Amino acid sequence: MKATDFSLPDQNGKIHKLSDYLGKWIILYFYSKDDTPGCTKETCGFRDFYQEIKKLNGVVIGISAESVTSHEKFAKKHNLNFILLSDEEKKVIKEYDAWGKKKFLGREFEGILRTTFLIDPKKEIFKKYEKVRVDVHAKQIIEDIKKLSKN
Repeated sequence: MKATDFSLPDQNGKIHKLSDYLGKWIILYFYSKDDTPGCTKETCGFRDFYQEIKKLNGVVIGISAESVTSHEKFAKKHNLNFILLSDEEKKVIKEYDAWGKKKFLGREFEGILRTTFLIDPKKEIFKKYEKVRVDVHAKQIIEDIKKLSKN
Protein backbone atom coordinates (compact mmCIF):
# COMPACT_ATOMS: atom_id res chain seq x y z
CA MET A 1 0.00 0.00 0.00
CA LYS A 2 1.30 3.45 -0.95
CA ALA A 3 1.98 5.90 1.85
CA THR A 4 -0.20 9.01 1.67
CA ASP A 5 1.74 12.21 0.98
CA PHE A 6 1.30 15.18 3.29
CA SER A 7 2.68 18.62 4.02
CA LEU A 8 3.30 19.71 7.64
CA PRO A 9 5.57 22.15 9.54
CA ASP A 10 8.52 20.92 11.59
CA GLN A 11 9.85 22.19 14.92
CA ASN A 12 11.41 25.17 13.11
CA GLY A 13 8.34 26.01 11.03
CA LYS A 14 9.80 24.53 7.81
CA ILE A 15 7.29 22.62 5.69
CA HIS A 16 8.06 18.96 4.89
CA LYS A 17 6.32 16.57 2.53
CA LEU A 18 6.64 12.81 2.72
CA SER A 19 7.55 12.87 -0.98
CA ASP A 20 10.66 14.95 -0.09
CA TYR A 21 12.15 11.68 1.21
CA LEU A 22 11.46 9.44 -1.78
CA GLY A 23 14.41 7.07 -2.22
CA LYS A 24 14.96 6.65 1.53
CA TRP A 25 13.62 4.31 4.18
CA ILE A 26 11.18 6.45 6.15
CA ILE A 27 10.42 5.74 9.78
CA LEU A 28 7.18 7.63 10.32
CA TYR A 29 6.10 7.49 13.93
CA PHE A 30 3.09 8.97 15.66
CA TYR A 31 3.24 9.86 19.34
CA SER A 32 0.87 11.46 21.83
CA LYS A 33 2.67 14.30 23.50
CA ASP A 34 6.02 16.04 23.74
CA ASP A 35 7.99 15.44 26.92
CA THR A 36 5.87 12.66 28.41
CA PRO A 37 7.79 9.62 29.74
CA GLY A 38 6.93 7.04 27.04
CA CYS A 39 7.08 9.47 24.13
CA THR A 40 10.39 10.90 25.34
CA LYS A 41 11.90 7.42 25.69
CA GLU A 42 10.77 6.44 22.19
CA THR A 43 11.96 9.73 20.65
CA CYS A 44 15.34 9.60 22.40
CA GLY A 45 15.76 6.03 21.14
CA PHE A 46 15.43 7.30 17.58
CA ARG A 47 17.85 10.12 18.42
CA ASP A 48 20.42 7.70 19.85
CA PHE A 49 20.27 5.41 16.79
CA TYR A 50 19.81 8.13 14.17
CA GLN A 51 23.35 7.90 12.78
CA GLU A 52 22.90 4.17 12.21
CA ILE A 53 19.51 4.82 10.57
CA LYS A 54 21.13 7.43 8.28
CA LYS A 55 23.82 4.92 7.27
CA LEU A 56 21.01 2.60 6.15
CA ASN A 57 19.61 5.41 3.94
CA GLY A 58 16.89 6.13 6.47
CA VAL A 59 15.17 9.16 7.87
CA VAL A 60 13.04 9.54 11.02
CA ILE A 61 9.90 11.68 11.10
CA GLY A 62 7.86 12.06 14.27
CA ILE A 63 4.30 13.42 14.18
CA SER A 64 2.02 14.57 16.98
CA ALA A 65 -0.73 17.13 17.40
CA GLU A 66 1.53 19.37 19.50
CA SER A 67 2.35 22.86 18.23
CA VAL A 68 5.52 23.88 16.39
CA THR A 69 6.55 25.78 19.55
CA SER A 70 6.09 22.69 21.73
CA HIS A 71 8.13 20.60 19.26
CA GLU A 72 10.86 23.23 19.21
CA LYS A 73 11.20 23.13 23.03
CA PHE A 74 11.10 19.32 23.07
CA ALA A 75 13.75 19.07 20.32
CA LYS A 76 16.07 21.52 22.07
CA LYS A 77 15.64 19.95 25.51
CA HIS A 78 16.55 16.47 24.22
CA ASN A 79 19.02 17.47 21.46
CA LEU A 80 16.93 15.81 18.77
CA ASN A 81 18.61 15.33 15.41
CA PHE A 82 15.58 14.61 13.24
CA ILE A 83 12.24 16.06 12.19
CA LEU A 84 9.17 16.47 14.40
CA LEU A 85 6.07 17.53 12.51
CA SER A 86 3.08 19.35 13.93
CA ASP A 87 -0.38 18.11 12.92
CA GLU A 88 -2.58 20.25 15.16
CA GLU A 89 -5.65 19.52 13.00
CA LYS A 90 -4.92 15.76 13.31
CA LYS A 91 -5.56 15.32 9.59
CA VAL A 92 -2.46 13.18 8.84
CA ILE A 93 -2.78 11.38 12.18
CA LYS A 94 -6.28 10.25 11.21
CA GLU A 95 -5.31 9.46 7.59
CA TYR A 96 -2.70 7.04 8.91
CA ASP A 97 -5.15 5.46 11.37
CA ALA A 98 -3.09 6.63 14.35
CA TRP A 99 -6.15 8.02 16.14
CA GLY A 100 -8.50 5.94 18.23
CA LYS A 101 -9.70 4.72 21.61
CA LYS A 102 -7.11 4.58 24.38
CA LYS A 103 -7.22 3.58 28.02
CA PHE A 104 -5.27 5.23 30.80
CA LEU A 105 -5.84 4.72 34.53
CA GLY A 106 -9.12 2.95 33.76
CA ARG A 107 -10.42 5.86 31.72
CA GLU A 108 -11.25 5.47 28.02
CA PHE A 109 -10.76 8.37 25.62
CA GLU A 110 -9.84 9.25 22.03
CA GLY A 111 -6.23 10.06 21.29
CA ILE A 112 -3.11 9.41 19.24
CA LEU A 113 -2.15 5.74 19.16
CA ARG A 114 1.57 5.00 19.38
CA THR A 115 2.04 3.75 15.82
CA THR A 116 5.04 3.58 13.49
CA PHE A 117 5.20 2.94 9.76
CA LEU A 118 8.28 1.68 7.95
CA ILE A 119 8.00 3.07 4.43
CA ASP A 120 10.31 1.78 1.73
CA PRO A 121 12.24 3.97 -0.75
CA LYS A 122 9.38 3.71 -3.29
CA LYS A 123 6.88 5.09 -0.74
CA GLU A 124 5.23 1.71 -0.09
CA ILE A 125 4.24 1.00 3.50
CA PHE A 126 6.26 -2.06 4.31
CA LYS A 127 5.28 -2.55 7.94
CA LYS A 128 3.04 -1.04 10.59
CA TYR A 129 4.14 -1.28 14.21
CA GLU A 130 1.42 -0.96 16.85
CA LYS A 131 1.66 -1.00 20.65
CA VAL A 132 5.43 -0.66 20.40
CA ARG A 133 7.91 -1.23 23.21
CA VAL A 134 9.56 2.19 23.38
CA ASP A 135 12.82 0.91 24.89
CA VAL A 136 13.67 -1.36 21.93
CA HIS A 137 11.63 0.16 19.08
CA ALA A 138 14.45 1.93 17.21
CA LYS A 139 16.68 -1.16 17.32
CA GLN A 140 13.82 -3.35 16.07
CA ILE A 141 13.27 -1.10 13.05
CA ILE A 142 17.01 -0.98 12.27
CA GLU A 143 17.06 -4.79 12.23
CA ASP A 144 14.06 -4.83 9.89
CA ILE A 145 15.73 -2.36 7.49
CA LYS A 146 18.95 -4.43 7.51
CA LYS A 147 17.01 -7.61 6.65
CA LEU A 148 15.07 -5.86 3.89
CA SER A 149 18.16 -4.21 2.44
CA LYS A 150 19.79 -7.62 1.98
CA ASN A 151 16.89 -8.84 -0.19
